[in-house]
Amino acid sequence: MSFRATAIQHDDKPAFYRDLAGQARGLLHGERDAIANAANMSALIWQMVPDLNWAGFYFLHTEQELVLGPFQGKPACVRIAIGRGVCGTAVARGETMLVEDVHAFPGHIACDDASRSELVVPLKHEGRILGVIDLDSPLPGRFDREDQAGIEALAEIYVAATYGAAD
Repeated sequence: MSFRATAIQHDDKPAFYRDLAGQARGLLHGERDAIANAANMSALIWQMVPDLNWAGFYFLHTEQELVLGPFQGKPACVRIAIGRGVCGTAVARGETMLVEDVHAFPGHIACDDASRSELVVPLKHEGRILGVIDLDSPLPGRFDREDQAGIEALAEIYVAATYGAAD
């Protein structure tokens, strides 16, 4: 099956994310490899979602640590302790973190000093956290609840394609 990303022209964020989800399903269809799917998903998000300076994955390596996975953007921190930074906090809490100003987030890890806001969505399968999708923007307040819902849907698509049905 061939895939081609197509521009999405919507002023309506929910419609934008519905179209992006459709493209993600097509892109990952029939592929089960976690790294290949993460690489393609991060590239799709990077290409389609405006105003990002980083888009990628961190995977749970041990119960205490996330390790960098495929991404788009500047080189990043390789290892993040659970409970540390926005990514580690999302895993520790088991929930999405939407941070309007990363400089106001206690313990923020500045891999790229240009980042001002961040959205981190846990990847969950059968009640277990596998890692996170992490998006950074150089704009403060870049992400809102509609972005959160859209990226959470993409996380579910990634998990379903890679590991089977999501929770």
